[in-house]
Amino acid sequence: MNILIVGSGGREHAIAWSVAKSPLADKIYCAPGNAGIAEIAECVPIGAMEFEKLADFAEEKKIGLTIIGMDDPLVGGVVDVFEERGLKVFGPRRNAAILEGSKAFSKDLMKKYHIPTAAYENFTDPAEAEEYLKTRAKFPIVLKADGLALGKGVLICQDLAEALDGLKEIMLDKKFGSAGNAMVIEEFMTGREVSVLSFVDGKTIKPMTSAQDHKRALDGDRGLNTGGMGTFSPSPFYTKEIDEFCRTHIYQPTVDAMAAEGRPFKGIIFFGLMLTADGPKVLEYNARFGDPEAQVVLPRMKTDILEVMSACVDGTLDQVDLQFEDNAAVCVVLASDGYPVSYEKGIPMSGFEKFKDKEGYYCFHAGTKLSDGRIVTNGGRVVGITATGMDLKDARKNAYEATEWIEFANKYMRHDIGKAIDEA
Repeated sequence: MNILIVGSGGREHAIAWSVAKSPLADKIYCAPGNAGIAEIAECVPIGAMEFEKLADFAEEKKIGLTIIGMDDPLVGGVVDVFEERGLKVFGPRRNAAILEGSKAFSKDLMKKYHIPTAAYENFTDPAEAEEYLKTRAKFPIVLKADGLALGKGVLICQDLAEALDGLKEIMLDKKFGSAGNAMVIEEFMTGREVSVLSFVDGKTIKPMTSAQDHKRALDGDRGLNTGGMGTFSPSPFYTKEIDEFCRTHIYQPTVDAMAAEGRPFKGIIFFGLMLTADGPKVLEYNARFGDPEAQVVLPRMKTDILEVMSACVDGTLDQVDLQFEDNAAVCVVLASDGYPVSYEKGIPMSGFEKFKDKEGYYCFHAGTKLSDGRIVTNGGRVVGITATGMDLKDARKNAYEATEWIEFANKYMRHDIGKAIDEA
C-alpha cells in the first residue's frame, strides 16, 4: 500500500525508515519531510496543520495508511478529518489526543481512575495560582503549561521567587502562547525517569521496549530544557517487576479510563514515568512517538511496523506478537550551538555517506533541508546519531564514534548521553 507520513523531524525519519523495511509498503510520501526523509520517501510541500490538503493528497494518491507523527495535528483533530472522509489513519482522534493536549485533563483522569501520579492542583486564574504558591506550596515544585509547548513548558522551581517568575512566564507573559491559559502546579518527584512507548487499539495495549531521554541542553543535566539531546534503550532501571506493576496499575488502566470517558485511544501512548521510592508514577502522557525515543526504539523493533499500526486502526492488536531485539541503542543529538535559545541556520553539512550500508548505524535527520543540492542545517536539533550494540556501553561507544562522521560549523552535542548506565 501507499503510505503518507505527516511530520518533518527525527521521529518521522525513524518512522519512514521503519516503514521502508516493510514488505507491505509500496510508495512512501512525507509531508513536509526533510532532507534525510527525502532519501526514502517523496517529500510533498504540505504543512502538518493543513488537514484538508493532506486528506485531498491521500485521496489523490490512494494512500492505504497515513501515519501522523506530530502532536500539534493530532491535538488539532487531523485524524477526525481523515476518518470523516473514509481514509485509514494511524493516531488518536482529537477527543483522545487531549491526553497530551491538556495536562489538566490528564491529571484529572489519573486522579479519577487512581493511576499513580504526583499530587497537583490546576489553575486558570493567575491570582489564585500566586496565592497557592505563597501559602500552600512545598519547594521544590513543578509548574506545567497546560497545553502543547514543544516539550519545554515544564519549569522546576526551587523556591517561591523562582515559582513566581515561572507563573509570570507561563500565565502572564504567555511564553508558551495559549498553552499557558491554564497551568498545573505539581509536587516535585525524585527518582529515575523512564519513557515507555506503547501501541494501543482502543482496548488492547502493547508496550514497547523502555528508553530514557536527556532533556537538558548541557552536560550533567544542566542548562535549559530542550526537545531532547539524546536517549538510550532499554533502561536498566526498568526491571521486570516495575514492568509488571506498570502494566497492571498504569498502562491498561489508562486505556480503560479513556474508553470509559468515551474517548477510545488508538495510536501511540507515550508514558513518561518517574521511578520513585513509592513506586512508579506518571510524569506525563504523550499521544505519539517520542523524539528522540523513536530513534532508539524503532531500530530495535523486530515486528513489522505497518502490521502493528494497521492492527491498532482495525482493533486487532491482541493478535500481534510485538517483539524487540535483545540488544541496545543509543542516540546522540547533534544540535546547532546556541540551541534552544538562538542559533544560525543554513550551514552546509557533510559526512552522510559514511552511514551508507553500515549495519547498526543511523543518521536520523531532524532539522535539515536541501539547498542548491547540498544538505544544510535548518533547526536547533539537526540530526540524531543512533547506533546499536550488544549492550548499552557498546551502543554508546558506537554512537559517539559515529558523531564524528558528520561535520558542520556550529555542531554541538552533549558528551554524557547514557552516563547513568554506568551506575546501573
